[in-house]
Amino acid sequence: MEERSDEGTDPPVAGTAGASDEGTVIATRALTKRFRGGQLAVDGLDLTVPAGSVFGFLGPNGSGKTTTIRMLMGLIEPTSGTARVLGQPMPRATRAVLPHVGALIEGPALYGFLSGRDNLLRYDAADPTADPRTRRTRVEAALDRVGLTAAAGKKAKAYSLGMKQRLGLAAALLQPRRLLVLDEPTNGLDPQGMREIRSLVRELASDGTTVFLSSHLLDEIEQVCTHAAVMAQGRLITQGPVAELAAGARGRLVVTTPDPGDAARVLKEQGVTDLVVTETGVSAEPPDRELAELNAALVTAGVRVRGFGVERASLEDAFVALTGEGFDVAG
Repeated sequence: MEERSDEGTDPPVAGTAGASDEGTVIATRALTKRFRGGQLAVDGLDLTVPAGSVFGFLGPNGSGKTTTIRMLMGLIEPTSGTARVLGQPMPRATRAVLPHVGALIEGPALYGFLSGRDNLLRYDAADPTADPRTRRTRVEAALDRVGLTAAAGKKAKAYSLGMKQRLGLAAALLQPRRLLVLDEPTNGLDPQGMREIRSLVRELASDGTTVFLSSHLLDEIEQVCTHAAVMAQGRLITQGPVAELAAGARGRLVVTTPDPGDAARVLKEQGVTDLVVTETGVSAEPPDRELAELNAALVTAGVRVRGFGVERASLEDAFVALTGEGFDVAG
């Protein structure tokens, strides 16, 4: 458990109960967390999560994502700055906000000696707003939604990592939620399980739930998220609609040819850089010149060109361009 800072915290701003700020479900302003040892984990974060979005939170190991999530959920206090969730200041409004938020952070906390079903019954019983008369109905519906009905009677200690993730997600879904916060929701799942969770996230979003998720799988964010933010070294690098983030990065020049060695030599002579040679062709950084001239140079040199063009940039391309590094496991 991380220690709460005893350093000065900015006074929270009063909010209207249950309201969001102009369609914003999460809003932070200059949110900062410095731990007692002097480590600056989150540095002046201005984050805006639109209502109804599936918001991906990206960043390399140690970038401050989990610390941010813990501040948003009222688990630790910021050193300075403000965080508002569902229109209310955190951590001051924790009791008012959290009943409307489902969360799966750093893996679910489970009783290993209890079955999956009994774990959910305990979670539900701990919710003062839950009607005990409909408890079993809610639990069975949550188990069914995450595909654990058949394993509901097994003890949680016998569950695989992926099954534990599903059970944690089921706990977050026992009640209708305005906001779902997921830290690595597909961790430990096989490809089929990952597809099922992605489908579930889309379904929840279509029902009006805002989903805020961190993931180290860039293609996952690209497939399921409408918006994203990129963190690096505690600072926000960029945020916005996923399509716009990817569009802001340059794609790769891709030449498909049975003569990749010759193609690479010609492209290098033409001043093209960052060449990657494969068995089926060459990719490179697109040059600031007319691409038709490069194609003509390849053909003139006798290279058999079967495909030539610039591929659309992916979110991974955008991430590397923004941070200058590859992607590591989430921090």
